[in-house]
Amino acid sequence: MLAALCAAGFDATGFDIRDPSHYETHSYTIANDPSKLPAETEILISVVRDIAQTEALLFTDQALLNRLPALTHVVISSTLSPRYITALKDRIPCTLIDAPMSGAAIAAQEARLSFMLGGGDLDIAHLMPLFSAMGAHFHHMGGTGAGMSAKVLNNLLAATNTATTRLVLDWADAAQIDERKLLDLIHTSSGQNWLASGFENIEFARDGFADDNTIGILKKDVESALDAAPDGADTSLPETVIRHIRALKPRPS
Repeated sequence: MLAALCAAGFDATGFDIRDPSHYETHSYTIANDPSKLPAETEILISVVRDIAQTEALLFTDQALLNRLPALTHVVISSTLSPRYITALKDRIPCTLIDAPMSGAAIAAQEARLSFMLGGGDLDIAHLMPLFSAMGAHFHHMGGTGAGMSAKVLNNLLAATNTATTRLVLDWADAAQIDERKLLDLIHTSSGQNWLASGFENIEFARDGFADDNTIGILKKDVESALDAAPDGADTSLPETVIRHIRALKPRPS
């Protein structure tokens, strides 16, 4: 995302608590010391993993809200609980926009992410050049929180597809059905879904569950959807999806 912004000509600086040597050679700037971020920064785009890291980034460990006095917009592109986003709006001194994205690492690298946007029309219009540099599909779902609500529903569906696709492939192995032939069949048939169609390009498609990998993020995303579930909703299906996601083992190539 940072590379896409810089390639489009925006004056953007990255921040990560990891040492910059973690990244391959690049022409853009990544700092791991919050004091090195430009004080005149106006727009902060957060893509950290979860609520705990968001709290650390904004309020505690890095406390960027205190360090960046010129901020006009905080954009949350992580997938978090919509209830948290609604409460966060009243805790920050500038405009909050929820802009979670979808597409996995390959879409970020190719600047074709899908963004689900929540916020006022004028604010979204102001930020659209940034989103356009990073993505290809933009869905303004409503006011603050609406983008996040839509995203967790999308990810509930994606997690369900992931759990089911991996189960189907395991059963296909037992039936001695060739994986590639089955995936090609699924792509042109009624079982078509994002994971199956992109299985060779999605970086986590064969991963097992771990708390610190993308399969673990899928579990977190389903939990975020559950946190925002309507009162009295039947939550047995998403709870079953979580159980299956947690049970995933690495799938050999």
